[in-house]
Amino acid sequence: MSTTGATADPLAALGALPGVSESVESVRKAVDRVYGHRIMRRRSNEITSEAALRGARGSAALSGADWALEEVRRRTDFSGDAEARTVGAALRLTAEAGQLLSIWRQSPLRVLARLHLVAAADKADQVGRPRQEGEPVDEPLVELPLPGAAEAHGRLEGLSELIIAGGSAPALVTAAVVHGELLALRPFASHNGLVARAAERIVLIGSGLDPKSVCAAEVGHAELGRAAYLAALDGYVSGTPEGMAAWIAHCGRAVELGARESTAVCEALQRGAA
Repeated sequence: MSTTGATADPLAALGALPGVSESVESVRKAVDRVYGHRIMRRRSNEITSEAALRGARGSAALSGADWALEEVRRRTDFSGDAEARTVGAALRLTAEAGQLLSIWRQSPLRVLARLHLVAAADKADQVGRPRQEGEPVDEPLVELPLPGAAEAHGRLEGLSELIIAGGSAPALVTAAVVHGELLALRPFASHNGLVARAAERIVLIGSGLDPKSVCAAEVGHAELGRAAYLAALDGYVSGTPEGMAAWIAHCGRAVELGARESTAVCEALQRGAA
């Protein structure tokens, strides 16, 4: 995403694209439904914990480790093969995201560095810093052309400036742009997808749209499928109004599906309490 041009608030301008306001409103209604559930008033901590687990599972699935939910719930050791390490990284990121909310609006680059450190703790010489020119990127499921390190650094700085400046853009738009930009840039040597989805989560929580973190977009992204996810990402990278709107709508649908999942959890808990 270009952060230059005549528009003072480019994120707000994206909110005016055709179809985006409808996506924003649909997401708001879905979020309101789950927050209005009677179980949320009494057992919201349980819903938050379950959404975190399911969100981590969904994010790991999009990074190639598509485990059953019960396997993620049961497992205690994630130090084995590559898939186990991916699931472990997703779980750590989900737990860490809630600890970084107060820092995000003041220093998003610091938060992104921390997220990468948490995700890629086994790669000590590359963790917590943007990749350097010529460094390879381990992100096999995203096959888009890779921007050079200098371009990635510049665009990351521009994104950071937009977040710090704030603005009137809906939370969904900001979350979708942060997510899409990190996937497009792949600023780290590894784990960019996991970091991008964790950053999307932080925006949705910190904006006040989903303060209890019960509408896990990662659940929806996984349910919509990797092919649809990558196709929508292509639209974002194209930079066209239609492509950008399609990516935002895709992210909105993912949040709605995350909200639906937590509503189903609420219903199951209510049946158990009846």
